[in-house]
Amino acid sequence: MSKIQANKSGSRWIEVSDENLSTIRKYSLFLSLIDSNGIVSEQSLDKLRLNVRSLLTSVATDKALLDLCIDVIYHKDMKAFGLDKLIRLYDSWAEANPEPVQEESNA
Repeated sequence: MSKIQANKSGSRWIEVSDENLSTIRKYSLFLSLIDSNGIVSEQSLDKLRLNVRSLLTSVATDKALLDLCIDVIYHKDMKAFGLDKLIRLYDSWAEANPEPVQEESNA
């Protein structure tokens, strides 16, 4: 379990589990999320929320995705600052936890 700072003053924090980070990887939620300028804005957060909402309507109920929404993405304290911290946490987590390589079967 990790915590990300949700505001600049450091008075609000959001807990993020490894399962939450794994779900972000599973659905590639950060792919093409940030514009070429590299700035995380409220528009980035809105785009993420819309993408997740679309996934929820098209995917059979995935408890991990629902938990990510409730615990992190739609958390009452989540703003652009928190999303920036979440992306940084995910990047460091993904580096420490590389995806297993799937071997191709020759059938």
